[in-house]
Amino acid sequence: MKILARLVTVFLVLIVGWSSALAEIVIYPVPMGIYYARHNDDYTVKVRQIGEKEWVDLYEYNVKVDMDTKSDATMVQFDFTGKVEVLVRKNNGEIRSAVVRPLSKGIQSEIDGEHLLFTLDKPQKLSIEFNGDRLNNLHLFANPIIHKVPDKNDPNVMYFESGIHEPTDAASKGFRIPSNTTVYLEGGAVLKGRLLCDHVENIKILGHGMLLEPEQGIAISYSKNIEIDGPTIVNPRYYTVSGGQSDGITIKNLKSFSYQGWSDGLDFMSCSDVLIDDVFLRNSDDCIALYTHRWDFYGDCRNVQVLNSTLWADIAHPINIGTHGNTKTGDEVLEHILFKNIDILEHDEDDRDYQGCMTINVGDHNLARNITFEDIRVENIQEGQLFHLRVMYNPKYNTGPGRGIKDIVFRNISCTGKYINASVVEGYDANRRVENIVFENIVLNGKRVTSLDELNVDKKDFVGKIQLK
Repeated sequence: MKILARLVTVFLVLIVGWSSALAEIVIYPVPMGIYYARHNDDYTVKVRQIGEKEWVDLYEYNVKVDMDTKSDATMVQFDFTGKVEVLVRKNNGEIRSAVVRPLSKGIQSEIDGEHLLFTLDKPQKLSIEFNGDRLNNLHLFANPIIHKVPDKNDPNVMYFESGIHEPTDAASKGFRIPSNTTVYLEGGAVLKGRLLCDHVENIKILGHGMLLEPEQGIAISYSKNIEIDGPTIVNPRYYTVSGGQSDGITIKNLKSFSYQGWSDGLDFMSCSDVLIDDVFLRNSDDCIALYTHRWDFYGDCRNVQVLNSTLWADIAHPINIGTHGNTKTGDEVLEHILFKNIDILEHDEDDRDYQGCMTINVGDHNLARNITFEDIRVENIQEGQLFHLRVMYNPKYNTGPGRGIKDIVFRNISCTGKYINASVVEGYDANRRVENIVFENIVLNGKRVTSLDELNVDKKDFVGKIQLK
């Protein structure tokens, strides 16, 4: 028995030692060219492995948010394995209350004087808000560690080391990526221009580096098999990622901020076979928008999945589908689209025509069908609507009305917040209708709704069957 006990003890020691060896924190160097100019002193943020004594200081980036106020918020990033403690010191004023969002993550925090303490055991993308302040808040991105780094000497690798990188292509204001190329951004790499994927294929854009205030983040046009995994895009003038007439786009672990007009998050025009997974988008225009024809891009939009993500629309829609299309041919379709396991932290829009957390707003002879919203949690609507389904004609953006909306499912949707504008369901005429809409297990402020009145839906003309389950 003594020998057995000794063997068990040795085994446990080995297990503990092996686990400790796996635990790691990785922080990124900050280029001296932006070290003082980009720092925000609202918070001091530190992290350490559970059981360790020494804290690791993080660099607190200033990021702009909210077009109406152009507020200065804060962002920190690091990579880790194991289990870590995060310590946040609020440097300006006392802590009366604190919340870590999304609430669905279940992160419990403790206030200790002027500090907030919480633990993480897996990668997270979080907003830490003190005293109800959502404009000058702290964004924390805890990434997984990257173990497979491309060889910088490989001729098919475009490698950006830590430091500031300015584009030499003055015409495009960006970095052009040829086919069959892996782009790698080290954690301390800061690019001052956009990444361009034009008429190319088989591209990977990897790493935890940053694009800082480019004219646009990543532009994908007439391309296929494009993968984006890991970067942070801070305050682009226009889109974070745009896709035009392209197929096979995968976007994972992307983080984005914007604060100016037309600075959408992810917009796709005539794109198919798109997967968006585990992204955090805080934008001052639509966070995610799906269209058919726009500008020089033509074709349907189909087979799109948006999964496990967090959306924060300081202005406009968290999700918008269908505005732009092709009235000349009148045959474009948006179909087979899934939004699943999404946290919407905010929706704020003054104009009723552009409201809706989950919006299908078809114009330009578009037809939207077979679209599902499932496991969506809406935490706050400052001003706006929960659902917006409308066949419309907006002279500002359209040359004709949409063709219709049908076969739409909203399943397991929750929303907190009172005094929200009524959701809109509206067709255009007898031939351009909204029909076969299913609302299943909708919970408002903790109560499951049992009628359209409780759902707060304004059902207008040319609307067919609506089911409430």
